[in-house]
Amino acid sequence: MNESELLPRKKCQELFLAVEQAARRASVVDIEVSLASTTDALTRFANNEIHQNVAERSTSLSVRVITDGRTARVSTNRLNRDGIQAAVDEAIALARASEPSELLALYEDPTICDGQHYSEQAAQCSPAQRAAGVAEAIKIVKAQGQIAAGIYSTAQNVEVLLNSRGLFRYYFDTLTQFSITAMDQDSSGWAKATSAQFADVQPATLAQCAARKAKLSRNPRELSPGRYTVILEPAAVLDLVGQIFMDFSGTAIADQRSFLNDRLGEQLFGSNITIYDDVNFPLQTGAPFDGEGVPRRALKLVKEGVVKQVAYSRLAAKKAQAEPTGHGFPLPNEQGEAPVNIVIAGGKTSLDEMIASTPNGILVTRLWYIREVEPFEKVMTGMTRDGTFQILDGEVAYGVRNFRFNQSVVELLKNVEALTASERASGEEAFDMVVPGMKAHDFLFTEVTRF
Repeated sequence: MNESELLPRKKCQELFLAVEQAARRASVVDIEVSLASTTDALTRFANNEIHQNVAERSTSLSVRVITDGRTARVSTNRLNRDGIQAAVDEAIALARASEPSELLALYEDPTICDGQHYSEQAAQCSPAQRAAGVAEAIKIVKAQGQIAAGIYSTAQNVEVLLNSRGLFRYYFDTLTQFSITAMDQDSSGWAKATSAQFADVQPATLAQCAARKAKLSRNPRELSPGRYTVILEPAAVLDLVGQIFMDFSGTAIADQRSFLNDRLGEQLFGSNITIYDDVNFPLQTGAPFDGEGVPRRALKLVKEGVVKQVAYSRLAAKKAQAEPTGHGFPLPNEQGEAPVNIVIAGGKTSLDEMIASTPNGILVTRLWYIREVEPFEKVMTGMTRDGTFQILDGEVAYGVRNFRFNQSVVELLKNVEALTASERASGEEAFDMVVPGMKAHDFLFTEVTRF
């Protein structure tokens, strides 16, 4: 299968030709067209029953024009002749009214750089199938006297990029997602998973995890704030460490807004921290090309604690006298580029082994409402949620009331003592990544929350 029924290749070529013809009427020949088509079906449940089932299908076209050293982009979901003409005319008018900018010629590359991460089961999943998965999950939670809430969704996506220099990039995928919160009288538990492969997401397994956490954290006790040894499960690692990767950018460094300024090549983290960006890693998803169509290169961002590489768009690479890495965002933009297929190398310590080796510590299921406090050391604040536990003498002793933290991510990654094997993790504050669980010392909790 080399194309999606949502947006076949022939249809893409027809739409591009319509844009090209509309632009030539205004004597504009340099154009770039991005196409996106999505079908998203979602089943939502709360109070132990399904209360919403929705499905949406949409296709959009985004056209960027270049004229006299100026550029602008306009998007539309009106894909008839009049809609396309209106979008092209508006893009040309905006470009001609804008200031000249640093522009490179449209990207040219005759090689094929297409991709897919596709599951027929996800594409064909019916509302009845999702309802059956939800019903099984609710049954597990109800058996513990708890209340379940969450979502179960399946989606298909297509991303296409064409330009007037002959570029044609095509990518499609599916994504299955299940998230559940189990709520007890004074406690809660949570679990979430996403995958391109439908069979990888198991509602019953996730429900068992959430219900177990809610049960274990009943009657939470209050602990004093302070520095603790902490064990962060992968979802917590994802959402906290995920806050730093927009800084691994040539543009951010050139703009003096990255915490990596004057730190490239420096031993910044512990020697057990190695971080890659690799779109071809087996648990990753996403297009193998960037917003200009440049193929994504694998990067070793951090090797044994030393910052080695950052991402470069074409323009950032030219300014830095480097090679573009295929991580640029669609133009025009102010951010430049960033790695988006993060893989943090894991270790060989299981979560149970981490707990067993901890005489006094805190186990954290996930974090939320994370905000930056200080940019150079990447100090973040946020709160624990849905399963926070005291560890005593190598065992999970009891649930505790949630904490607010103020923690430098740079310091955290210096203090890591052990890592679990890496897995695909999903949270709420950062995009999906492949990360391990982490055990680290001196994690700073600053206050206890009211719940």
